[in-house]
Amino acid sequence: MAIQLKFSLPEKLYIKDPQTTKYGNKLLGNSVLLIDELGFEGFTFKKLAAKIDSTETSIYRYFENKHLLLLFLNCWYWEWLNYLIEVETKNLPSPQVRLERAIHLIVNAHHEFTLTAYVDEVILHKVVVMEGTKSYHIHSVDNENKDGLFVCYKELVERVAAIIELVQPDFEYPRGLSSTLFEMANHQLYFARHLPRLTDLKRKDDLKVELEKMLLIFAKKMLI
Repeated sequence: MAIQLKFSLPEKLYIKDPQTTKYGNKLLGNSVLLIDELGFEGFTFKKLAAKIDSTETSIYRYFENKHLLLLFLNCWYWEWLNYLIEVETKNLPSPQVRLERAIHLIVNAHHEFTLTAYVDEVILHKVVVMEGTKSYHIHSVDNENKDGLFVCYKELVERVAAIIELVQPDFEYPRGLSSTLFEMANHQLYFARHLPRLTDLKRKDDLKVELEKMLLIFAKKMLI
């Protein structure tokens, strides 16, 4: 059953927080569906307005532009995953088991948990894999970083890095490994679906199983 969660996201992402109104919830949910359908390049506020039977002016009351909307969706996903990793790992018996659970969630959370009624996490995950890097591989990344727009991703990486430090306190690169696990999960799925010669993931019937195995092997080899 979906519950109503509201995440604290950077205020400079939006003009009005879409999590706080029914219209905003509708805007977010349909943005995910439309970006998945059209791709970010083909997505416009005009098309979104038509999909939700609204006006572009109403959408601009929430977001200055579609880049900030995409970054908001990324931040929402990062905060959602951070929440799940916190809840699902805090009572586990050992750091090793916590890391294994965190990796499982990185790969599978969108299939196993539904935390809101207005966002389809499975489709949002597809958008993050396909379009997510377009929100931070940009010329203005340094200015947006100064504005704190990537704090949700940083906190997510820090959470898993803290588990890595518990597994191996002498490991020199916990944040590097943590961010690599997140980026690898997305890039390897993208490669498997679109550029298969760039990955060893071959099980088209269930890429999640093979991807989780890959991440576990990389993490454990690094921490030996």
